[in-house]
Amino acid sequence: MSQDNISAEASISPSSSNAEKVPNGGRRFKQLINRSESLERCVEQDRLMRRIAHELVPHSSMAKKILSEFVGTFILLFAAAGTGIVNEKTHGDLTIMGVAAGSGIAVMVIIFSTGHISGAHLNPSVTLAFASMRHFPWIQVPVYIAAQVLASVLASLMLTQVFHPKHFHGGMTSPAASDGQAFLLEFLISFILMFVVTAVATDTRAVGELAGIAVGATVFLNNLIASKFTGASMNPVRTLGPAIAANDYHKVWIYIVAPTLGTQAGALTYNLMRLKDMDSGTSMRSFRKWNADLEDQKNVQSQY
Repeated sequence: MSQDNISAEASISPSSSNAEKVPNGGRRFKQLINRSESLERCVEQDRLMRRIAHELVPHSSMAKKILSEFVGTFILLFAAAGTGIVNEKTHGDLTIMGVAAGSGIAVMVIIFSTGHISGAHLNPSVTLAFASMRHFPWIQVPVYIAAQVLASVLASLMLTQVFHPKHFHGGMTSPAASDGQAFLLEFLISFILMFVVTAVATDTRAVGELAGIAVGATVFLNNLIASKFTGASMNPVRTLGPAIAANDYHKVWIYIVAPTLGTQAGALTYNLMRLKDMDSGTSMRSFRKWNADLEDQKNVQSQY
C-alpha cells in the first residue's frame, strides 16, 4: 500500500469515528432528558402523596385544631345563650347592651386565645365561606363543623342543667318578625360579620393583631341591631344547639340558610374589593408588613 493511501485512510478514519459517536451521544442525551423528566414526575407524585397523607391522616396538630374549635364554640354558646337566659331570668336587668356585650366579648376573647391554633371559626357558615374562597381546605370542613355542632349541643345541655328550664327560652333564637324580615335581617348581619372577618383574617394589609377586637365589636353591633327581632344568631350552631337541647325546631331553617348565604356574600364582596398592585397584579403589602421588612433589613445591616 502506498504512503498516499495510508495517509488518506488516516485522514478519513477520524471523521468516520466522529460520525459514529455523534448519534450515540444524541441517544445518551435523550436518555438523560427522559430520566430527568421521570425523576421530576416521581418527585411531583411524591409531593402530592405527602400532601394527601398530611390532610387525610389524623395527626397531633389537626387534633389540636379540632379541640381548639370545640372549646371555642363551647365557650361562645355558653356565653351567648347564657347571657340571654340570665336576662330572661332577671326580667331584663342585663338589657340589650348586656346581651350584646356577652356575645361580642366572648368572640373577642376566644379569637385572642385560640385564633392562632384553629383560626377560631366558631361558626359552620364561616368555615364554609373560608373554604369557598380557598382560604381553608375543604377536606377539613366536615370535622370542623362536627366539632362546632357537638360543642353547641353540649354547651346548651349544660345550660339546661345550670338554669331552670322555664328560663331556657331566653337563650334560644326565634324570629319576632315575619319569616321574610327575619331571613333578610339574619342575611345582612351575617354579611357584615363575614365581610369584617375576611378583611382582618385574609388580607395582609389589615391589622390582623386587632382581629379579635374588630370581630367582637362587629358581633356586638349586630346584636344591638337584631337581637330584639331575630336573636342575632349569625351562626347556625348558635340556634341549632339550644334547639336540640329544648327539642324545639321552630323556624330553625332561617338560622341555617340565611347566615350561610350571608357569609358567602360577605366573603365574596370583600374579595371583589381587595386591592391589587397596579404594576404586578399582586396584593399590595400592608404598612405593618413593610415596616417589619424594614426592621429586618436594619437588623441584617447591623450585623456587618
